[in-house]
Amino acid sequence: MSEDIRPIVVKRIKKGVAGHHGGVWKLAYADFMTAMMAFFLLMWLLGSVSENDLKGLAEYFQNPMKVSMSGGSGAGDATSILQGGGRDLNSRSGQVKQGDIDAEKQRKEYERREKVSLNALKLDIENLIESNTVLSQFKSQLLMDVTTEGLRIQIIDKLNRPMFDTSSAELQPYSKEILRKIGQALNAVPNKVSFSGHTDAAQFVGGDRGFSNWELSTNRANASRREMIAGGMDENKVLRVVGLSSMVLFDKNDPLSPSNRRINIVVLNKRTEEAMLMEDGYGIVSVEGSDDLTSALDTGNPEK
Repeated sequence: MSEDIRPIVVKRIKKGVAGHHGGVWKLAYADFMTAMMAFFLLMWLLGSVSENDLKGLAEYFQNPMKVSMSGGSGAGDATSILQGGGRDLNSRSGQVKQGDIDAEKQRKEYERREKVSLNALKLDIENLIESNTVLSQFKSQLLMDVTTEGLRIQIIDKLNRPMFDTSSAELQPYSKEILRKIGQALNAVPNKVSFSGHTDAAQFVGGDRGFSNWELSTNRANASRREMIAGGMDENKVLRVVGLSSMVLFDKNDPLSPSNRRINIVVLNKRTEEAMLMEDGYGIVSVEGSDDLTSALDTGNPEK
């Protein structure tokens, strides 16, 4: 009976199905993402670096031995690859060292305190005018404001109360009193002072002699300077004296208005003083025009 038992053969047929790839694709994808992140990080860094730093990097690759041979913190003298050479990426000023930042803070603090000082001077002069019975009559002719150049004091003419004699640089008695008091007050601050003379647009009859509003305005500014020094102002405070004729009108709607005839005295802030010195090349009192005004005048000239 055992001879009738046959072995059972099981046939397993393998179907043609693709095999499992495992996690290899994930590794490739991760490498790709890492490369992309590195690329965009590089682009961000290049966009954040100042122009001087970029030049320093380029110079380093052209001559890597320069820093080791000549010294310095970098080929472009950069201490940081971040924009501005510092931690603030919003800065667009290129390489900024700590010393430069400190100097800028000191400059701003100085300008702030200087402005406070000029406003205090303005208040002192206003109180001086109010307390003086003579000067208080002319306060409507004294205009003061703090501008970008410093404290500006304008002494303007009125129809029946001019500062100078007609077509002359001879000051009226009350004008001398005003200038002397202001000059004494300006000694309270170390700032330099500039003078500018202005006329209306009326022209001289005897223009053939060469005397014009330019000479008149300059002589009047210079006469104001002399009177303030005579009143006690330190003569070393004067930085510039100029005549501007009728080029800068006070009343632009009426070129012949008496208010256009005026003297501007500016107590200069440090920034304006330095700009003037750089413009001239040195500090000097610039005085133009002849002091001998009387001989150049003609009778019949319009009021100036």
